[in-house]
Formats: sequence, C-alpha cells, structure tokens
Amino acid sequence: MAGRIKSDDVELVKERSSIEDVVREHVTLRRSGNNLVGLCPFHDEKTPSFSVNPTQGFYHCFGCGKGGDVISFVMEVDHLTFAESVERLAGKAGVELHYEDGERPREATIGRRTRLIEAHRVAEEFYRSLLPAMPEARAARDYLRGREFDGKVAEQFGLGYAPTDGHALANHLRSKGFQRDELLTAGLINRGGYDVFQGRLLWPIRDITGDTVGFGARRIFDGDPRPAKYLNTGETPIYKKQKVLYGLDLAKKAIADDRRAVVVEGYTDVMAAHLSGVTQAVATCGTAFGVEHIKLLRRLLRDETAGEQARVIFTFDGDAAGQKAALKAYDEDQRWAAQSYVAVAADGQDPCELRISGGAEAVRGLVEQATPMFEFVVDTTLARFDLDAVTGRVAAIKALAPIVADIRDANTRNAQTREVSLRIGIGIDEFAEAVRRAPRGGIASARKAREEAGPRRGGEPDGAGEQAGAGATSYEAMLPDLRDPIVRGEHMLLQCLVQFPTSVPPQQLALVKPSDFTAPAHRAVFEGIVAVGPDPAKSQAAWLSAVTDQLPEVVRPLVAQLAVEPLPTKLDGQGRPDWHYVRSLVVRVREVALRRQIAETMSALRRSDDAEQTRAISGELTTQQRALADLLAGLE
Repeated sequence: MAGRIKSDDVELVKERSSIEDVVREHVTLRRSGNNLVGLCPFHDEKTPSFSVNPTQGFYHCFGCGKGGDVISFVMEVDHLTFAESVERLAGKAGVELHYEDGERPREATIGRRTRLIEAHRVAEEFYRSLLPAMPEARAARDYLRGREFDGKVAEQFGLGYAPTDGHALANHLRSKGFQRDELLTAGLINRGGYDVFQGRLLWPIRDITGDTVGFGARRIFDGDPRPAKYLNTGETPIYKKQKVLYGLDLAKKAIADDRRAVVVEGYTDVMAAHLSGVTQAVATCGTAFGVEHIKLLRRLLRDETAGEQARVIFTFDGDAAGQKAALKAYDEDQRWAAQSYVAVAADGQDPCELRISGGAEAVRGLVEQATPMFEFVVDTTLARFDLDAVTGRVAAIKALAPIVADIRDANTRNAQTREVSLRIGIGIDEFAEAVRRAPRGGIASARKAREEAGPRRGGEPDGAGEQAGAGATSYEAMLPDLRDPIVRGEHMLLQCLVQFPTSVPPQQLALVKPSDFTAPAHRAVFEGIVAVGPDPAKSQAAWLSAVTDQLPEVVRPLVAQLAVEPLPTKLDGQGRPDWHYVRSLVVRVREVALRRQIAETMSALRRSDDAEQTRAISGELTTQQRALADLLAGLE
C-alpha cells in the first residue's frame, strides 16, 4: 500500500519514544510501585485510575478502560491517525521514516493534523522574522517597549508581526508547498484568500506539547478596519479555545512541581507574571475559564493527592467586570479538590501594569497575598447590602446561605457558617438553619438573590425603601402585603386612626414613630396623619381630605381603603373601638420596632472590634431594652 510506514520504523519509533515522557506532557504522574499513576486524560475523575508502566511501554485506565502503547496514546489524546502519530513521535525522536514503496507519500496524503501543525510552525517562523526588522512593525515594537518588554522577551515568547499586506503570509506558505484548502482549514486565511491577521502584533498559542495551534492578535493601528482589540484564531481541527490555555506549555512543569496554577486575564499578563518569577501563569484565549480548562489543569495539579492542598489562583480586575468574572469562576469551584484563590491588586492593576509600577516583587506579592475564593465571594456579596438594616441582613442571608450550603467538607461548612453569621451580624443558629434549608446550586442561587435584591445597597429592590410613591408606578405596586402579620398590625392601627382620629390619646400617639412602620405606604399615611393632627373642628370628610393632600398621588387610594374597611373588633356604646384594642395595636407596632432596633444594635455589637465603639453600642442596647421592658410593663 502506497505511503504505508515500514513496520521496522514503527517499532524503532516505539523503542525511542518514552511513554513516560509523552504521557507527562498531558498528565502529572507519581510513583506507585513499579507503575506511575495520575488522573486520566480521557475522562473526568477525582481519584487517579490511570496507570503507566514505563518498563513495558503501556498505559491503562481502570476507570474508562482505555489503554495501549505510546502510539495509541498519542492517537487518543491528540485525535490523530496512526500515521500522524508515528510521524509526530518520529520527528521528536529523530527517526527517519521509510515507506513501503520506497518513497515518502505525497504531502496531501500525510495526516491533516500534521499538515496544519506544520503550517502554523512555518507561519510563526514567518511572523517572528518580521517583528524585529520590518519598518511597519515599529508600532508593535513600541507597544511592547511601552510595557517594558524588549526584543529578547519578544523572542522568548515567540511574538511576531502580521504585515498589512493581505497576502504576505498566504504567498509565503504557498511557496512552501501548502495548498489553499489547508490554509483555510488552519484558520490562517479567509474564504477570500486574504490573511486572517493583518497589521497586528501576534502571540503564538501553543498546546500543552508545545505545538503552535493558533494565534492571538492585538490591534496596534488606529485605522485598523477590524475594531476588536484582540482577534484569535477561529475554531479549527487543531484549535479549540475551550481546551487551550495560553502559556501552559511554559508553565506545566512549574504547575506540576508546585501544585499551583495562576490564571491571569491576558497574554501580556502571562508574560509579566513569568518574567516576575510567577512561572505557573496561564490565560484563556478569548473565552471565559470553563470546565475543559479545569480538566486540563487538574491533571497537572494532582488535586486529588493527599498532603498540602493544590491551589488555583485567579487574578481579576477590581471593577464590576472583574467581580463578575470571579463569581463565574466560583460557579465551577466545586469541580476542584484544589483550593481556589482570588488575587486583586488594591488599585485594580493587572499583572502587566503591576510589573511596570511596582516591579517583579509587586507581581509576586499579588499572588502570595491572594484571598480564598470563598472569602472573596462573601466580601463582594456582603458589600451590596446594608447590614445595619433588617432588610439588608435578610437579603444577605438569602444570598449567602446557598453558597455555604454547597461547601463539600462538613467541618469547613460548619466553620464558615459561624464566620458568615458573625459577618452578617446574626445568631449562628439562625444562619445555620438558613444554610440547612437553602436550595442547592451555590452561586447560581446566590446570583438569583443578588438580582432580586437589585443594584441598590441596602438589600431592597430599587425604590422599595424610598418615600412611598417616589419610585412606584401604580397603586397595586405600593399595596402593603397584609399576609405579613407585622404589616397587618400596622394596617389595623391605621384603620383606627383614619376612621377615629381621636381614638389614640396624644401622649400615646407620640410613642409611635414613622420609622416604626415597615411598609412604605403605611409610613406615608402615618406621616400624613401626624402632619394634620386631630382637629375636632373639622368634619371627618374634611379631615380625611387634609390628610390625603399630604400624601403622594399613588398612596392616596390607600386612605380611602382604610376609611371604609370594617374594623375587626366590636365598637363600644359610642360607636368607637374599645381602648384596650387600640392600645394593643399601639404596643404591637412599637414593640416590633423596638425589637427590630435591638436586633440591629446587637448585630452592630457582634461586628464591632473597637473597644470604645463597643461600649457606646452596649449603652444604646441597654436603653432600647429598658424601653421595651417599660412598654410591655404597661400592659400589666
């Protein structure tokens, strides 16, 4: 058969190709007797079931059942044909291959992946040659110098320049024997035959073995017709952005040795990190960090291994977009056995900017001072809520309980339950119960709670805590929820005040404050009643009209409702509500308000770490507790 590799050469390739070295390009292995074990690269697992016998030259996974020799491993892991796999191994082992007909097969019959890889190798070589010498590449060189990357650094990372001539690369590759359909499949030219990258600074994107499979390109000219700051190679048979991490070929040894990976946001951040001594740095290529990236790193980190826990450190900008990226990363946090951390510079600088402003030491310090991912999520979540308000604490509980509930380790979950309850300022038992009842889904549930809370700090939807009517659009939107017994008690007191303005003596009415009412509409009506005050000289209708005039338009229908609703109590001989009934409503509204204030003060006391402040809060708490005792004593 024409083009078939001679069997003797195949055996020589297997003999000279160390299965241990080949597998280690994809999997971190550790010694177990005569074998080496690690996490299987062919299926997702948490306990290593993948075994390699270097002496015999075979591998086998006891989880998925896949196994074979070094050639079958390359075929499986890189999705190559038998011939392509042999050719790749032969190239690395320095074995010259011979074919059955005595001739090397035509280029068109050589495996497609091999041809695409070779096209990228030649393209990278071409681009690299232009960056240091081509006059029009000066803007690219200036860009690099502005970030303190010199020519030596550019060479170290293989940076290149794509000329503005739209056919420069295509012509060069055709001169090397590549066909148009190969270049199109490789993502190096478009359907019109033009080079995909023109007038841009280029980074070669390599797979874990070091083969270049794509490029990342940055705009450097203001007149660039393609406005995107960065362009990346599109999906091709050899480039899947969800399965590639920029810099992994350089970082894999350090990641495996230190059991630590640092995920940054861009190509220049990877360069800055490596130059600063953080050689575990990698970055995604135009996509969010996802499940496939986790699988890729887990096999290097050995995060299933006992002993010191593996770490994955994410660096994000300090802005809202960076926080969103961190929360998205936390979405997948439970897939790790490794501990996830977040590193955010105080002034929001990325590693590249930090290296310029503070040098290599600042970049290393950023990584070393990283915050556990869980703490970062708690901090960013609590920052949205006013913990001095009941509504804020309730919203914080709703947001954080599902996150704590999803912590796998029971001891860690219990410890975080105590810690978060103190941060919120509530009792441990109360938060523990919320955690127990929380829906599973962690960050997804938390994100829903955040959305329901709205963008406003304080734990209320926009407009809910404002003066009644200020942010509402309809009467229905402002209707108090009478299913709540606290709101229902407020409503019943207002019924008495609207229908019988003198039913509450002035000294008793003075005990009640507008802030005692939890429903904004109720608060507005009470403020109107207090503003007008009892006026025996006015008719009931005139008095109600005066009260109504004090209110926002949207709340006025509530006065009419209160005026016509039957009281849920018997009237006395003069047609008025019994004083004991009215007084019980005054006491109920005031008691609820005092207990709410006491809870808020106790929450503040739990969060206080200043001795003088603690004394002041304690005094305030004593005053509130005495007021509640006096109020309740008046009922006896």
